[in-house]
Amino acid sequence: MQFTTTTTTGLERRIEVTIPHTRVAGDVQRRLREIARTASIKGFRPGKVPFAVVQRQFGGQAHSDVVSDLIRESYSQAINQDKLRPASDPSIEPIAMDPGADLRFAAIIEVMPDVQLKPVADLAVERITVSIEDTDIDAMIESMRRQRVEYTPVERASQKGDRVTADFIGRLDGEAFEGGSGTDTPFVLGAGRAIPEFEAALEGMSVGETKIAPVTFPDTYGAKHLAGKATEFELTVKKVEQEVLPVVDDAFVEAFGIAEGGIAKLREEVRGSMEREAAEAVRSKLRNQVFDALHAANPVELPRALVNEQIDALQQDMLQRMGNSDQVRQLPREPFEEQARRRVALGLVVGEIIRAESIKVDRERVRQRLDDLASAYPNADEIRRAYLQNPNALRQIETAVLEDQAVDWIIERARVTDVPTSFADVTGFGRQA
Repeated sequence: MQFTTTTTTGLERRIEVTIPHTRVAGDVQRRLREIARTASIKGFRPGKVPFAVVQRQFGGQAHSDVVSDLIRESYSQAINQDKLRPASDPSIEPIAMDPGADLRFAAIIEVMPDVQLKPVADLAVERITVSIEDTDIDAMIESMRRQRVEYTPVERASQKGDRVTADFIGRLDGEAFEGGSGTDTPFVLGAGRAIPEFEAALEGMSVGETKIAPVTFPDTYGAKHLAGKATEFELTVKKVEQEVLPVVDDAFVEAFGIAEGGIAKLREEVRGSMEREAAEAVRSKLRNQVFDALHAANPVELPRALVNEQIDALQQDMLQRMGNSDQVRQLPREPFEEQARRRVALGLVVGEIIRAESIKVDRERVRQRLDDLASAYPNADEIRRAYLQNPNALRQIETAVLEDQAVDWIIERARVTDVPTSFADVTGFGRQA
């Protein structure tokens, strides 16, 4: 066999292979003799078919099978000889395939790039630090109170925070429009779940009161026939209720599953939960900073095949989240291009760090990750067994753990600056109810 490898463009390589016709013919003859031992042809006993008949009957198929086998074998030898690392399956281009001639073909592949890592010590990242204050706990307990808000009727004009039950009819150019009417519909004033002008019209109304209120729909409104249109709503208030928040007492505490320890125990539990949430948020932000720094410092030429694989994966993920399992339906590829390129680039850079530093997967961290995944289900033991019996699923966990270990390795060596930050800022938790 003869191999010639040339660079076409970028990471693409063209491997031309020539296999002497004598080798092809010899393999075809061996294949036909194997067929002859078991061939069953009408008029002949199995295994007694004349070779000439076997050759005439099965020669074409034998040649085709031998060519396929030789392509696979010679391609493997070629990439091993030149120490190539394919990033994609080969595209085979026939050059000469006819019986009696040398077998010639070209395999076109993309190869993995050489990743030249910049010193990790040059990377600069900020690590957020969070201290949970008593005011943070107060705000969280206030949020918990609002999860159990109740409403009681009042005999006064409505105000922000009240729940107003109303009938309404919307009219466009004097005509009622589809979807613009409702009966006994509740609105919490200030919740922002209705058009602001609509909510504002309900504020200050009392039970039994009716009025006509002008409401202009936003230009970005989902129903195009209403977007930007000036309408009128006839509003009739049926009920006005004010919110009543529960008192933080022993009964409130018990409602959250705390049987002993009262309010002090509740605050302790809340603090622990907030610390865990903050730690996860800090870890996520630090991880993203590490990836941003790695991506900026280590530009890598990307195999198009790997980028396309990532685009496909992102498209499928989007379809699943949209509740569409139709594999025929295709989303446009362009919106996923940048994210796919980033994923591939970071995968190559992090993979090179793992290889260069001989980072081995931590089995205890794998076990912990598996336990965390399984604990989210009521049948945790069954889920754990399912993962352990599924090599692909287990490999995904191991890959994620290895990536975490690589991030830890980088953080230990990079220039890290600690930046104090509030719980609200790091988690997005609003202090106002």
